[in-house]
Amino acid sequence: MTEANPEASGERMSYEQARDELTEVVKRLETGGLTLEESLGLWERGEKLAAICEEWLEGARARLAAAMARPENGGEGGPAPF
Repeated sequence: MTEANPEASGERMSYEQARDELTEVVKRLETGGLTLEESLGLWERGEKLAAICEEWLEGARARLAAAMARPENGGEGGPAPF
């Protein structure tokens, strides 16, 4: 892989970047024809990318929960949202 690694340069990868790279990793693994070492390296990279995606999704869930808890959005003390 010759792609620049945002993590190595101190930049945080976006959800979309991690998701897209993870998709490519999975495609390469499914295609086969790789050495064991290449496969293991891709698997490890895929695990890191999946963790980045999960971190982003957990953050999004927390932000949505916080927004929904606000009274103006029907949270405690306010009207029901539906």
